[in-house]
Amino acid sequence: MSLRLILAATALLLFTSIQHSKAQLITAAANPKVDYVVPSRYDLEIPQIDLLSGYLGNRYQLNLEKRLLQVDEEGLLAGFENRPGKQRWIGEHIGKYLEAAANTWLVTKDPRLKQQMDRMFHRLVETQDTDGYLGTYLAENRWTSWDVWVHKYDLFGLLAYYGAVGDTKALKAAVQIGDLICSTFGDTPGKKNILKSGSHVGMAATSVIDPMLDLYRWTGDKKYLEFCRYIIRAYDFEGGPAIVNSILKHKRVDKVANAKAYEMLSNIVGLVKMYRLTGDSQLLQVINYTFDDISANRLFATGTSSDHERFQDNHYLLADTSAHMGEGCVTTTWLQFNTQLFSITGDLKYYNEIEKTIYNHLLGAENPQTGCVSYYTPLIGEKPYRCNITCCLSSVPRGIALIPYLNFGMLNNIPTLLLYEPAQIKENIKTSSQKTIPLELTLTSEFPRKGTATVQVHIPGSAQFPLQLRVPEWAKNYTATVNGKSYKSGPDHFLKIERQWKDKDKIVVSFDIETEIINGGKTYPNSFTLKRGPQIFALDQSLNPQLQLDKTKFVYPLQDNIKLTDAQDKLPKGWVGTLAYATEIKTADNGQQSLVFVPYADASQTGGFSTLWVPAISR
Repeated sequence: MSLRLILAATALLLFTSIQHSKAQLITAAANPKVDYVVPSRYDLEIPQIDLLSGYLGNRYQLNLEKRLLQVDEEGLLAGFENRPGKQRWIGEHIGKYLEAAANTWLVTKDPRLKQQMDRMFHRLVETQDTDGYLGTYLAENRWTSWDVWVHKYDLFGLLAYYGAVGDTKALKAAVQIGDLICSTFGDTPGKKNILKSGSHVGMAATSVIDPMLDLYRWTGDKKYLEFCRYIIRAYDFEGGPAIVNSILKHKRVDKVANAKAYEMLSNIVGLVKMYRLTGDSQLLQVINYTFDDISANRLFATGTSSDHERFQDNHYLLADTSAHMGEGCVTTTWLQFNTQLFSITGDLKYYNEIEKTIYNHLLGAENPQTGCVSYYTPLIGEKPYRCNITCCLSSVPRGIALIPYLNFGMLNNIPTLLLYEPAQIKENIKTSSQKTIPLELTLTSEFPRKGTATVQVHIPGSAQFPLQLRVPEWAKNYTATVNGKSYKSGPDHFLKIERQWKDKDKIVVSFDIETEIINGGKTYPNSFTLKRGPQIFALDQSLNPQLQLDKTKFVYPLQDNIKLTDAQDKLPKGWVGTLAYATEIKTADNGQQSLVFVPYADASQTGGFSTLWVPAISR
């Protein structure tokens, strides 16, 4: 049986079991005690049922099968059980795993994953010292190098596990860590300066602000909130990164500290949460400047940033393997940042970045055949997929595990479809008369191959309520039809349909997915690639054996001359994915060459060279 059939069968079996067992409903075992002060426009909660299939669903399932269930348990726990760890940051991986596993188990209820994460959780907390220390350093080396950073990821993992499973042992372990950190660091006599306990101008250590704010929400203990206020003050201590004031002054992230992207963005995600908890308008300015700067000046076409792990000068976007571009940890943290901003505002400019990142650089960083991850994922050159333990091997699965939070949800208290991937969804909603009813949606489509989808509505009887559909920024001629009545919308909007819905009503959605020519920008001004819907395309050398980019001179194509034909038959046996398109590109000698393009996220999965940017000469 082919991998595609196996995945389809797995998805069907999972959905069937969910339909017939209340135990399979997605319900958080525990909920935070403190709500955000700034209201959420979009609820970051997984529906009761949210089973994706199709392109994203397959990749989500592969993240479970090929990555999470294959983790090196001994390697992740060895540094805790036999201190010191082999690497200074070896302790971060177990927390990252627990977070990704907990989020994935909430959706799948996979018993293998549950057994694995339970086992690893219990082994981890058994290594916690009586004072709360849960790191991989010897006593004489505590709180040096990456030790606070390790505890940051302990907190993420423990709190995610607690939220999913409800085991109070996890919350207790997290509280012990939080208490130890609060008693160790601060600006009162006898406490350590947290800047001295972390790399990259202290940003590695201060990024603990993010999960410490989560701990405050879970417990309601204000000392954790006050500790995070201390961290923000510490930014401006002597030798500190001055994150807030640098961004307010320069409006550029590359001017902050040493410009280390992962650690800085991790802090800024914490600042987003601090804004949500306090309403501090200055932090909102910092957040907005950060988004505006990265999205306009430092973002690759595939939805990632960083060159040699740092933010570089404006539009300096070298894309080959030598640039060490697109660190997987940066990709995931950029996704987390935009997810928070979309939750706050409901603004589609943030969701557009979410979609871009997921469909391109996030999925492109994990090999769908092996589950291995590329630390840096180039746009030009072989993707260096590896399965050895690295920060990115642990981070990329965390990003993929977020996808079911982002395809459907409540936006301004209205059930809203955000993606057109096939899915089975169930959630309780409020009708226009404020009655709570169960809503089930069955979305069938061949997206992203085709711009059509059918959404079948299942409710008990009939009820009036609004249902929203996201109209993507790239969608043309968007129409939604319900029982013969058509609703139209321009791109980059929400289409709200409020009506008296009946059980088994159908919404038939259609839109055009046009092929766009994307220019290589200031770094590659004479190069191009193709984009179709949310997907950026690339050339995979294995699918284009005749291709000699160093010898062939292509003529920069005209938009009207790009005609794609299905080339799925060019994909080799074992290839994961079904999307491939051929088109003719003119050459400088007045000839033409047929090129096969595949989604960037699928390229290089069999090894070997691939390129997003195709060099060309002027027309």
